[in-house]
Formats: sequence, C-alpha cells, structure tokens
Amino acid sequence: MSKAKKSTIEVQGSSISILSQQGEDYISLTDMVRNFDGGGALIEQWLKNKDTVLFLGVWERINNPDFNSLEFEGIKNEAGRNSFFLSAKKWIELTGAKGLIARAGRYGGTYAHRDIAFEFGSWLSPEFKLYLIKEFQRLKEDENRRLSLAWNLNRTLSKLNYRIHTDAIKAHLVPAAVTASQATIIYAHEADVLNVALFGQTAKQWRDTNPEMEGNMREYATIEQLLVLANIEGMNAELIHMGLSQGERLKRLNAIAIRQMQVLTSAAAIKQLKE
Repeated sequence: MSKAKKSTIEVQGSSISILSQQGEDYISLTDMVRNFDGGGALIEQWLKNKDTVLFLGVWERINNPDFNSLEFEGIKNEAGRNSFFLSAKKWIELTGAKGLIARAGRYGGTYAHRDIAFEFGSWLSPEFKLYLIKEFQRLKEDENRRLSLAWNLNRTLSKLNYRIHTDAIKAHLVPAAVTASQATIIYAHEADVLNVALFGQTAKQWRDTNPEMEGNMREYATIEQLLVLANIEGMNAELIHMGLSQGERLKRLNAIAIRQMQVLTSAAAIKQLKE
C-alpha cells in the first residue's frame, strides 16, 4: 500500500485511520479495537471464528483473482477448533489475500478493506458499526465535494482561457474571406494543437479509440490536466500573437505541459491539492 493517502475519522471517541489507494479504502482494525476490552487480541479472536473465515473466503473469491483457494480450504477445515490460530499476516501469506493488510512502521497495524472492516465492526458492536459507517460516509462525501469543486473551478478556468485562445486565432490565423465552415476547421485544428500537446492525440484519434464514450477527451480529464490545459491555452494565445508557426508552438506547449504535469503529479503536489 505504498503512496497511500491517510485520513482519520472519529468514532465513539476513537481516532480511526483510513488508507486509500487506487480507489480502495482500508480501515484500521487496530484503531477500531483500541477502546474495547481485549484490545488487539480481539482481532485474532475474530479471525479464529469459522464464520469469519468463511466470510473472508467469499470476499476474496469475489474480489481477488489471485486468491489461493486450495490453501483456503485447508484453513476452513481447521477453523473453529480450539487449537486453531489465524493472524492477519498468516492469512495473507497463505492465501495471497488482499482484503486484509498487516503493516509495520508508519501507519502500522492491521487494516481491512471497508467491506471487511464493517463486518468486524458488527462483531465488536452493532452500535459501533453504525457510527463507523456514518463517519466513513461523511468522510467520502466531504472528499467528493472538494474534488468536485476543484474540478469545476479548473473547468471554468479552461473555458475562460479557451475564449482568449479563440480570439487570438480569429485575429491572427483566420483569413478575412473564409466561410463559417472553413473557420470552424481552423479552430478545430488549433484545439488539436492543445490536445496533442497535453493528451498526445487529436480529438478524432480519441473518439476512434473510445467509441463507447460520450463527449470529448476533455470531459474525462483529471484536475491536473484541466489546470495545465488552462495554462497552455493562454500561452498558445500569446505564441500566436508572436507569430510562431503551429509546429513550433506545438513543441513549446508540449514541453510546458510535460513539465507542469510532472510538477502537479508529484507526491508533494498531490498532498497539497487534496488538503
């Protein structure tokens, strides 16, 4: 779980860590049991339960194509016996499970995919589970709201810069006697200068590659890409005013786009944008 984003929620007086990576959220079971009698031993007690083993097996079969079903059958047959012992680390090593994570060092402890963590919450206390789900949903709603605001802001900046961009095209690249349809072709070609500089392909190439997707490639751009697009639109307008050829402008804009995307997608920049 390298490069995971860490968040924290408060549930009945407990600070519970959540690690997010590649669209999946893992909740700290270690934090969940901190204020329960028994502490960390409760995790191993839960894992020892046969119903728990069956639940984990079903989850892995649904979500993990690399799950070792043969090893799981052996564990399932032993589960429930007095001598049976299962830790998160042992479960992961034997079966290749992805639903549980045992970490050392920073963010250390036992983490579980949110589906599994909610199941563990039920085992601890139905009341605790309900508050856990409520706080988790509140966190996700807050994150989505902030991302939506940032995306819309950058989309608006992009549209404003596009107006500056098209005005520069009209003033310097569109001959006076062209028809409306001819002018549209010129605008489209200039838009593709930006598309190639940032996305590496023209609008038509994107449509041919993604026939099932509606709209255009800019509708599917990341926040970082939209910000860079807004920047290079304004820069292209200035380069047009300076009289640079389309080929020269494309080279310069591509170099700028690469440099800015590298800066914006660095770990430090991502952390700052999301805080």
